[in-house]
Amino acid sequence: MTFFHIPKLWQLPESSVTPEHVFLKRRRFLQTLLGVGLASASLTELGCQSQSNAKDPFAGIKPLTSRPNRAFTVSDRPLTNERLAATYNNFYEFGGSKSTWQNAQALPIDNWKVNVTGLVKQPRTYDLDDLLKRFPLEERIYRFRCVEAWAMVVPWLGFPMNALLREVEPTASAKFVRFTSYFDPQVTPGPSFPPARFLPFPYFEGLRIEEMANDLAFFAVGIYGHTLPKQHGAPIRAVLPWKYGFKGAKSIVKIEFVAQQPDTFWNTIRPGEYKFEANVDPKVSHPRWTQERERLIANGADFNWVEIPTLKYNGYESYIAHLY
Repeated sequence: MTFFHIPKLWQLPESSVTPEHVFLKRRRFLQTLLGVGLASASLTELGCQSQSNAKDPFAGIKPLTSRPNRAFTVSDRPLTNERLAATYNNFYEFGGSKSTWQNAQALPIDNWKVNVTGLVKQPRTYDLDDLLKRFPLEERIYRFRCVEAWAMVVPWLGFPMNALLREVEPTASAKFVRFTSYFDPQVTPGPSFPPARFLPFPYFEGLRIEEMANDLAFFAVGIYGHTLPKQHGAPIRAVLPWKYGFKGAKSIVKIEFVAQQPDTFWNTIRPGEYKFEANVDPKVSHPRWTQERERLIANGADFNWVEIPTLKYNGYESYIAHLY
C-alpha cells in the first residue's frame, strides 16, 4: 500500500511554540493551529471525532504497588506535574491534538490480551492480571523526549522487556520485534484529517532484539503510583527512554518476533523524516526543525516551558552507545 495521496498539510512544526495564554485555552489553541498543521505524531486535528464527555484524565486508574529502582532516576531536572503529563499527550488513534485524553477514555481495557508470537520457543497470551502480577513491578524515573522537541520526566511502573524475553525465549532466527497497538475504527477514529482510512492503522513499531534486551527497555503498566490512564497507553505500553517518544507503542495487543526489520507507522508515512532507530541526537536535526534544544514541561499547576539543551541519547549514552 502506498500513501502518496495524503495531502501535505505539515507546513509548520509544532516546535514553533504556541504562546502560553493561547495554549491554555483549548478552543483558541485549536483555532490557532487550524490550517497550519502539527509536526510528527501530532498532525493537525481539524475538529475531534467521537468527542468524549470525560472530564477526569485519571478515570478508572487503580493503585499499583512497586519497588523503586534507584538505578533509574533523574536528578538533573524536576518530575513533571502529573496532571500536565496526563493532559498533554499524543495518541494518534484518538485524534491529532494534545487533548486526546478526552477521546481516549473510550479505550476498552477489560479482558485485555497481549499475544506474544512469531519466532519464539514459548509463545504466550497474557491477560491483564498476568501483566500486573506475573512480572515483579518496579518504578523507574525516566526522561521522556518527543520528536516534536518537548520533554518531560516521568515515573513509570512496570518491568524490563528482557524479563519477557527470558520467558518466551526468542529463537536464533529472531532479529527484530514488532509491536502492534489496539485499533478498532468504531472506537479509535484517528485524526479528522487526513482521515484514518488513508493511514496504515493499526499503529505498529519495532526494535532490534539487542535493543529490546537492553536494561533500559521497559514495559510500563503504570505511572505515578497507579495503573496507566488510557491516554498514556493503558494497559501496557513500551518505554524506550533513549529514543523519541513515538517509538513507544501504546496499548499493545501483539508482540511478534521476526527475522526481518519490520515496517513502522511513521517511517511508512514519512520515510524521509522518521527513521527506524529514532534515537535522540541533538546533532541529527529533523528535516523541518533542529533537535539541539528541547522544551521541558516542568513543575507547576500550569504549563511552564523551560528550554534546555538536548542530551545525546536523551542522557542514556552509557547504557546504549555500544548498540550503535
